[in-house]
Amino acid sequence: MKNLIKTLKFAIILIISWFVIHTTYIVVDGLSDEGKKADIAIILGSKVNEDGTLSTRLEKRLETGIELYKNHRINKIMVSGGLGKEGFYEGDKMKEFLVNNSIPDSVILVDNYGNNTRLTVENTLKFQQKHKFKSIIVVSQYFHVTRTKKILKEKGFTQVESVSPRYFEWRDLYSILREFPAYYTQ
Repeated sequence: MKNLIKTLKFAIILIISWFVIHTTYIVVDGLSDEGKKADIAIILGSKVNEDGTLSTRLEKRLETGIELYKNHRINKIMVSGGLGKEGFYEGDKMKEFLVNNSIPDSVILVDNYGNNTRLTVENTLKFQQKHKFKSIIVVSQYFHVTRTKKILKEKGFTQVESVSPRYFEWRDLYSILREFPAYYTQ
């Protein structure tokens, strides 16, 4: 019985340690910006409000993409999101925001079928075949970019960086917890 308790304690300590190390890694990686340039920024979608306005989280992602474009770090922007329960295609609303903020229509690619991270990556592959980009900057919340970069690399992209908006919410705590299993299962 004592051996079972020792083994159980060891397993619990191991899992907690693994979680802490993993979480520290994704937070540090997600908040890092090496200042590199890329062919395209992939901005992942988030909530569009019932009145058609963007959530603050989504606005901050788009503002980050605008900054990348205006600082000549990217040539194109791909916005990716799905049809939200509010009845709006995230990609279309994201493009509208970018155009209203002086980003030329001609540099924006819209993916309205990126309902989750994996679908965004699959759709990025389709866009890549047509637009021939090689380097990517992922734009999403800091806790989400490590998993997104991992999936892109699994699909053959070798030049993948990330930039995250400096925007934090209480719900980030839940999102960080969710990212731990998602990283290993998606």
